[in-house]
This record gives sequence, structure tokens and C-alpha cells, in this order.
Amino acid sequence: MKRLLFIAGAVLLGTFLVRTYLVEGIYIASASMEPEFPVGTHLFLNKLAYRFGAPKRGDVIVFPDPAGTDKDLVKRVIATGGETVEVRKKRVIVNGQPLEEPYACHQRGDTLLNGDNVGPLIVPEDSVFVLGDNRDFSGDSRDWKDPKTGQWIPFVPVRSIKGEVIFL
Repeated sequence: MKRLLFIAGAVLLGTFLVRTYLVEGIYIASASMEPEFPVGTHLFLNKLAYRFGAPKRGDVIVFPDPAGTDKDLVKRVIATGGETVEVRKKRVIVNGQPLEEPYACHQRGDTLLNGDNVGPLIVPEDSVFVLGDNRDFSGDSRDWKDPKTGQWIPFVPVRSIKGEVIFL
């Protein structure tokens, strides 16, 4: 009986440690990352990804909602610290060059929406600029506002990133 309790305790502790510090399962709950990640997709979050390196353009990351909800968000890194980013008529430009984005989707391509013209902005060294892949249906760096002040929040601090989504 003691052995069984020890094994059960070790398994529970190991599971807790893995989930807390290494890998965690996540669920895509909104259409903001479609078509690559449809609603209902189950993925994994690599929590060690940025302990030893910085996010790169194209990484899909998880972080707390900057607009103050208690949700975690999944978005794609578009520009990193020191880069200049701009959105012109839905087209993303980084450091003066149009960004090739085979993952991006515009379901309302003929309609200019709030956030379809942004910047140019220089991303602070300790931050990233992120967008959802389903651009016309994603709340992201183009439109987040602080709930208390109404100030625009275009950048996600690197320290708040919980990890990188693992593609399996």
C-alpha cells in the first residue's frame, strides 16, 4: 500500500512539474487563428521555448490578454524588438519590406476595417507585435486597449509570453 501511494504521489508530482514548467495542453477557442488552427484544435505549449532564446517572426505564442480579460491568447509574432512594423490596406510591412504571409486569411478582403492601416511603429526591444492569422476576425496588436485608460496596447512584453505553440 505504501508503495502504491508513493508511486501515485510521484506521478502526480511529475505531472504537476511537467505541466507547470515544460509542456501544457492548450485548446483553440476562437476563430482568430483560422485556417491553420480551427476552433476546437488541441495543441501543446512549449514553456521552455523562450527561457534560453527570444521569440522570432512567425512563432505562434501564448500570452495573457493585454486588454485585461482572464484569458490567454494565441497569436503569431509579426515583428520583434527594434523592427519597424506597419499595416497598409491589410498588407503587413516589416522594416520597409512586405511580409510574405501564406498563413494569413482575409475573409472581408474588400472592406477596410479598424486596424487595417496601422503605423509605422518601432517595436520596443523587450516586446513583440502580434497578429491573428484570421485578420478580419482577430483582436490583436492592432486594436487592444487598456480597460482602465483606453490607451492602445500594440505590443506584448516578452516577459509575459507563456511559451511557443508546438506543431505536431
